[in-house]
Amino acid sequence: MQRRDFLKATGLAPAVLSSLDAPAWAADNSNAAKDEKAQVTLRIAPVTLDIGPGKSIKTVGYNGSVPGPIFRFTEGKPVTVDVFNDSDIAEVVHWHGQQIAPAVDGSVEEGTPAVPPHGHRRYRFTPKPAGTRWYHTHVMAHGDLTRAGFSGQYGFAIVEPARHPGNYDQEICIAAHHWEPSLAHMGPPDNGWEIAYQSATLNSKMLGAGEPLRVREGQRVLFRFLNASATDEIRLALPGHRFNVIAMDGNPVPRPQTVEFLYLDIGERIDALVEMNNPGVWVLGSIKDDERMMGMGVVVEYANKSGEPQWRQPPNPGRGPWDYTPFAADRPAPQPDRQIEMKFGKIPGNRVDFNRWTINGKSFPENGKIRVEKGKRYRLLFNNDTGDIHPLHLHRHTFEITQIGDKPTAGLMKDVISVARRSTAAIDFVADNPGLTLFHCHMQLHMDYGFMQLFEYAG
Repeated sequence: MQRRDFLKATGLAPAVLSSLDAPAWAADNSNAAKDEKAQVTLRIAPVTLDIGPGKSIKTVGYNGSVPGPIFRFTEGKPVTVDVFNDSDIAEVVHWHGQQIAPAVDGSVEEGTPAVPPHGHRRYRFTPKPAGTRWYHTHVMAHGDLTRAGFSGQYGFAIVEPARHPGNYDQEICIAAHHWEPSLAHMGPPDNGWEIAYQSATLNSKMLGAGEPLRVREGQRVLFRFLNASATDEIRLALPGHRFNVIAMDGNPVPRPQTVEFLYLDIGERIDALVEMNNPGVWVLGSIKDDERMMGMGVVVEYANKSGEPQWRQPPNPGRGPWDYTPFAADRPAPQPDRQIEMKFGKIPGNRVDFNRWTINGKSFPENGKIRVEKGKRYRLLFNNDTGDIHPLHLHRHTFEITQIGDKPTAGLMKDVISVARRSTAAIDFVADNPGLTLFHCHMQLHMDYGFMQLFEYAG
């Protein structure tokens, strides 16, 4: 089975896009634009998701499914997108990882207009760079655990180069998500509300509820993994097999590594090649037993094999984020034009409210804007002075990880970095995409309650 046949069989068939000669950045509802045919139609609407026997989730999704359709763009070829909002609440779609203008990026903080309830907006942009990108809602939840990242509004947006490498036999896209959230008390006595879940899925089904991923011995499979959860990092393993990590957040890694398990913080993506050389029936799933029991897993079945799916715990999975440095280049990073210190703080909710979050002592929007100049290189020095892991995302730019703890590094390009508790890290970015740019923690509750800041280009 070829990759497109597999995706069609699993309900994840891609929408293949052609080019369009149109402005590359505008949000356009003009009369002239209305006569133009959009290449992508995205419809936001309530959906009932049957994730397992007797287990249905009422949520909001894209085009009647969760995850939404896999969009395949061609790098550098403009696209027009029609977004229809059939829900009762204003929404916005963020094109995560794309280097596009703030008017279409999908952040109201940057100036993207929201799609009104039962309304429509048309967007034009030029997809770039090539790689595994994704799209998702970028509204706030503020305690409404049916909205924002808690909903089913997410999907893959793969930006392909003009010539595809074709170095695999089958492609499988897998998006992880947690469901049925509720408020819970966790952590130290002064901590605020946290989130607990009752179920989880890889794509649209709990472990054992859907069709298995069918493979053949000798195949080389490209897995594209996405953590689309609202609040939780994940670790995934496939017993009897190893992952050759070739890209992170859609960007090729300087030094591919073969690993026993994958770590993905919220918003992170990993492309990994797996040699199918251990025939049997296996569980690809979370290394946490309770999370796997909630459903975060899928059966991988070799042709002509049957029996109970097998699971084995990988060795030494650890508890914190990955050390990114083995995937990076063996060279020093260029010196920045300016360094910007960012200290992250937590104001505890004391069991009666959500925690609140600060950057250099202030929450968004009181922390103001950081001004940058086009063409200059900036180093963000992170000091995580909290007991929480933070997946940090910079919109509209790709950054280079330049330090993890006390270890300098270079060459690993990403758009989300997972910063461990009570630790430090640094990233560099070149200010090469003018306009307001949002920086935030991708953990929904952290973003909702202050963990954001805007960068503003001078002039």
